[in-house]
Amino acid sequence: QVHLVESGGGLVQAGGSLRLSCAASGSTFSINGMGWYRQAPGKQRELVATITSGGSTNYVDSVKGRFTISRDNAKNTVDLRMNSLKPEDTAVYYCSAQSVWCKDNVCWGQGTQVTVTS
Repeated sequence: QVHLVESGGGLVQAGGSLRLSCAASGSTFSINGMGWYRQAPGKQRELVATITSGGSTNYVDSVKGRFTISRDNAKNTVDLRMNSLKPEDTAVYYCSAQSVWCKDNVCWGQGTQVTVTS
């Protein structure tokens, strides 16, 4: 099994910055891609950013140029640096990891709340 724990959420004004961190434990040797997803009230969970074990990244269009995903394979961590935050970025953010040890090959963290006020 792979266990993910997020940290770093909080309340910030529009235009501000936050950094989310996710630490993986357990069968970390089995992890391939990692990423961040978010779910706003009344909406479906959506992909925010992903990063492969080799460092290739992918972002949803709405965060390109504002968010940066990074990964430390040695420490089994993945971070999401969020700049120029907007009220529409308000959501619960979830860390994800792809591993055969996870249900449907994806493990999820418990989520961390990000609230951006105007």
